[in-house]
Amino acid sequence: MIAKLQCVVLDCADVIELSRFYQSLLGGVVNQPDPRWSTDEGWATLHADGGFVLAFQRVEDHRPPRWPDPARPQQFHLDLGITNLDEAQREALDRGATLLDEGAGGRSWRVFADPAGHPFCLVRD
Repeated sequence: MIAKLQCVVLDCADVIELSRFYQSLLGGVVNQPDPRWSTDEGWATLHADGGFVLAFQRVEDHRPPRWPDPARPQQFHLDLGITNLDEAQREALDRGATLLDEGAGGRSWRVFADPAGHPFCLVRD
Protein backbone atom coordinates (compact mmCIF):
# COMPACT_ATOMS: atom_id res chain seq x y z
CA MET A 1 0.00 0.00 0.00
CA ILE A 2 1.35 3.43 -0.92
CA ALA A 3 -1.63 5.64 -0.04
CA LYS A 4 -4.87 5.84 1.86
CA LEU A 5 -8.14 7.34 0.66
CA GLN A 6 -8.65 10.84 2.04
CA CYS A 7 -11.97 11.71 0.40
CA VAL A 8 -14.12 11.39 -2.69
CA VAL A 9 -14.58 14.60 -4.71
CA LEU A 10 -17.75 15.38 -6.66
CA ASP A 11 -17.83 18.03 -9.41
CA CYS A 12 -20.89 20.29 -9.31
CA ALA A 13 -22.16 23.80 -9.99
CA ASP A 14 -22.99 24.72 -6.37
CA VAL A 15 -20.68 23.30 -3.69
CA ILE A 16 -22.74 24.41 -0.70
CA GLU A 17 -26.03 23.10 -2.09
CA LEU A 18 -24.55 19.68 -2.81
CA SER A 19 -22.66 19.45 0.49
CA ARG A 20 -25.87 20.29 2.39
CA PHE A 21 -27.79 17.67 0.38
CA TYR A 22 -25.33 14.95 1.38
CA GLN A 23 -25.27 16.27 4.95
CA SER A 24 -29.05 15.75 5.08
CA LEU A 25 -28.52 12.12 4.03
CA LEU A 26 -25.34 11.23 5.96
CA GLY A 27 -25.12 13.68 8.86
CA GLY A 28 -21.81 15.28 9.67
CA VAL A 29 -20.33 18.76 9.37
CA VAL A 30 -20.05 20.94 6.27
CA ASN A 31 -16.73 22.77 5.97
CA GLN A 32 -15.31 21.50 9.25
CA PRO A 33 -11.85 23.01 9.71
CA ASP A 34 -9.29 20.55 8.36
CA PRO A 35 -5.67 21.34 7.43
CA ARG A 36 -5.89 19.11 4.36
CA TRP A 37 -8.38 21.38 2.55
CA SER A 38 -9.26 25.04 2.37
CA THR A 39 -12.88 25.87 1.67
CA ASP A 40 -14.14 28.74 -0.46
CA GLU A 41 -16.79 29.43 -3.10
CA GLY A 42 -15.26 26.72 -5.28
CA TRP A 43 -14.64 23.99 -2.71
CA ALA A 44 -16.57 22.51 0.21
CA THR A 45 -16.23 19.42 2.37
CA LEU A 46 -18.53 17.18 4.36
CA HIS A 47 -17.00 15.29 7.26
CA ALA A 48 -19.67 12.61 7.60
CA ASP A 49 -20.37 10.72 10.79
CA GLY A 50 -17.94 7.81 11.01
CA GLY A 51 -14.99 9.73 9.53
CA PHE A 52 -15.75 9.54 5.80
CA VAL A 53 -15.09 12.79 3.89
CA LEU A 54 -16.82 13.95 0.73
CA ALA A 55 -15.52 17.02 -1.08
CA PHE A 56 -17.31 19.18 -3.62
CA GLN A 57 -15.54 21.09 -6.38
CA ARG A 58 -17.24 23.82 -8.41
CA VAL A 59 -16.92 23.33 -12.15
CA GLU A 60 -17.92 25.99 -14.66
CA ASP A 61 -20.63 24.70 -17.01
CA HIS A 62 -20.98 21.48 -15.04
CA ARG A 63 -22.63 18.81 -17.19
CA PRO A 64 -24.20 16.19 -14.93
CA PRO A 65 -24.09 12.52 -15.80
CA ARG A 66 -27.23 11.07 -17.37
CA TRP A 67 -27.68 7.58 -16.04
CA PRO A 68 -27.68 5.19 -17.90
CA ASP A 69 -26.69 7.25 -20.99
CA PRO A 70 -23.20 6.14 -22.18
CA ALA A 71 -22.70 9.54 -23.86
CA ARG A 72 -22.60 11.14 -20.37
CA PRO A 73 -21.68 8.25 -18.05
CA GLN A 74 -21.93 8.24 -14.28
CA GLN A 75 -18.17 7.55 -13.95
CA PHE A 76 -18.74 6.39 -10.36
CA HIS A 77 -21.51 6.34 -7.80
CA LEU A 78 -21.98 6.12 -4.06
CA ASP A 79 -23.78 3.25 -2.32
CA LEU A 80 -25.41 4.47 0.90
CA GLY A 81 -26.52 1.82 3.40
CA ILE A 82 -29.98 2.22 4.92
CA THR A 83 -32.39 0.04 6.92
CA ASN A 84 -35.78 0.91 5.41
CA LEU A 85 -35.71 1.42 1.65
CA ASP A 86 -39.16 2.99 1.30
CA GLU A 87 -38.59 5.44 4.15
CA ALA A 88 -35.09 6.35 2.93
CA GLN A 89 -36.45 6.92 -0.59
CA ARG A 90 -39.12 9.26 0.71
CA GLU A 91 -36.57 11.22 2.74
CA ALA A 92 -34.04 11.41 -0.12
CA LEU A 93 -36.71 12.72 -2.52
CA ASP A 94 -37.82 15.29 0.08
CA ARG A 95 -34.22 16.52 0.25
CA GLY A 96 -33.89 17.01 -3.51
CA ALA A 97 -32.91 13.63 -4.94
CA THR A 98 -34.44 12.34 -8.17
CA LEU A 99 -35.46 8.70 -8.54
CA LEU A 100 -33.75 7.14 -11.57
CA ASP A 101 -34.54 3.44 -11.12
CA GLU A 102 -36.88 1.98 -8.52
CA GLY A 103 -36.00 -1.56 -9.53
CA ALA A 104 -38.33 -4.48 -9.81
CA GLY A 105 -39.21 -7.50 -7.77
CA GLY A 106 -38.24 -6.29 -4.32
CA ARG A 107 -34.62 -5.52 -5.25
CA SER A 108 -32.53 -4.36 -2.26
CA TRP A 109 -31.35 -1.07 -3.84
CA ARG A 110 -32.69 1.91 -5.80
CA VAL A 111 -30.84 4.39 -7.99
CA PHE A 112 -31.17 8.16 -7.50
CA ALA A 113 -29.48 11.33 -8.70
CA ASP A 114 -28.32 14.04 -6.32
CA PRO A 115 -29.23 17.68 -7.12
CA ALA A 116 -26.12 17.98 -9.34
CA GLY A 117 -27.03 14.82 -11.29
CA HIS A 118 -24.57 12.32 -9.76
CA PRO A 119 -26.09 8.86 -9.40
CA PHE A 120 -26.14 7.21 -5.99
CA CYS A 121 -27.84 4.12 -4.63
CA LEU A 122 -29.73 3.56 -1.42
CA VAL A 123 -28.94 -0.03 -0.46
CA ARG A 124 -30.73 -1.96 2.27
CA ASP A 125 -28.25 -3.20 4.89
